Amino acid sequence: MANGRVVRTADRTIGSRQLAALLPAEVLARPGYRSLADALRTLILDGRIALHVRLPAERELAEAVGASRATVTGAYDLLRESGYVRSRRGSGTWTELPDGHRPVGAHALVGADGHGADGEPGIDLAIAAMGAPDGLLADAVARAAPLLPEAARTPGYHPFGLPDLREAVAERFTRRGLPTRPEQILVTSGAQQAFSLVVSLLCRAGDRVVTENPTYANALDALRHARLRTGSIAVSDAGWDMEIAESMLRQTVPRLAYVIPDFHNPTGALMPEEQRLRLLAATRRTGTWLVVDETVADIALDVPALAPLASLAPRGGADHVVTIGSLSKTHWGGLRVGWVRAGAKVITELTAVRVSADMTGSVLDQLVALPLLAGMERSLPARLAELRSRRAALVDSLQRHTPEWSWQVPPGGLSLWVDLGVPVGSALSERAAAAGVHIGRGARFGVDPGTFEHRLRIPYTLPADRLDEGVRRLAAAFHDGVPLPPSVNRPYWVA
Repeated sequence: MANGRVVRTADRTIGSRQLAALLPAEVLARPGYRSLADALRTLILDGRIALHVRLPAERELAEAVGASRATVTGAYDLLRESGYVRSRRGSGTWTELPDGHRPVGAHALVGADGHGADGEPGIDLAIAAMGAPDGLLADAVARAAPLLPEAARTPGYHPFGLPDLREAVAERFTRRGLPTRPEQILVTSGAQQAFSLVVSLLCRAGDRVVTENPTYANALDALRHARLRTGSIAVSDAGWDMEIAESMLRQTVPRLAYVIPDFHNPTGALMPEEQRLRLLAATRRTGTWLVVDETVADIALDVPALAPLASLAPRGGADHVVTIGSLSKTHWGGLRVGWVRAGAKVITELTAVRVSADMTGSVLDQLVALPLLAGMERSLPARLAELRSRRAALVDSLQRHTPEWSWQVPPGGLSLWVDLGVPVGSALSERAAAAGVHIGRGARFGVDPGTFEHRLRIPYTLPADRLDEGVRRLAAAFHDGVPLPPSVNRPYWVA
């Protein structure tokens, strides 16, 4: 499997095309042996290529990435020198890690038993989501149960989503200030599927797209898997630089722009209305599809939640805007219910794409989602109050254990974007893994490899005692002296 998942095949090999699909667009555009080695090393460290997997033969990979065989030979040589691969005569080249290193991937740091390498209970600070509120899910299941017999008498295939749920999502958009009809809604299995479907429909390999930098890591994975050329708009602690954004759009005329204007992941920034208007106008001028991710839009902790970005467009001026969202952050990630809001024609085309890979979503999940959406205004305030308390607890822990780190408290969202002061984020995440702490290193959220090494994303979604213990272990790993991996001490990928 690819796109951010560990590649594990029955014969422990990865094909040349499969590996090429994992490589960043900039490496594919201008493959050099040092940049290729750097990209492969990152895939191994991220855990996106499993250990002890045989890499493609040099000639095969060269053809897949459009490079010379000498380029791939040079990249493999660099990886061997630094300890990231080994070669067996007559058997090929196999992935491994230098002595004392561990992969930093979605499931590589904390063991299946929830413990770290030293046996301590694991703490997952990589997932910015909470468990389901006590009693809320059980109540929703009970309310959905009477609807199940009638639904079970049908074939159960609803490619667009259950009609009642489409209507409920449309009504909520309308209440928030964006008039919406049910035929403008496609129900998906979460926001990640929604985004992948939109990219599949609107883009082709080689198209140029623009994202914020940093941005949601799984969205970057989807764009890389689609082999798109990615430009970026910087988002700093001060927010978006709209002049640069407008210049980027004007000069590159991208096919698609992906933004998270509401409590941006990972920075937590909230885009002001004036900038939203400028972004709408700029993307309309360039004919760029604007994909707005509202997954965390309801997590407004210190300010009122804003109306959907598309609602700011003049009548008929938002036909290039696609909005995606889900119940994962407001309710529970295990309930795989998301949606796309767009023009009816786009929704029909998206559904055709969806059917080719996934005939329909879970009817049971959608039935459970109905009472959750209906009662959202009643249940959400308690959820937000709990998040405010946990955010305060995380800030207190950081002030006590790591006063040399810096951060800004965001007005909403689920995490802090912490500045370590030194570029050791990946090394720190590896060292923390030995103590059972899984953490989102800043580089995982960067468009360009090697950026944001001075950052960590730390969610405030765990209970206060677990947050404090996690920060304590991170602080110990940092203060005990983070050993930089050989790739940092000896930057072989720099020309």
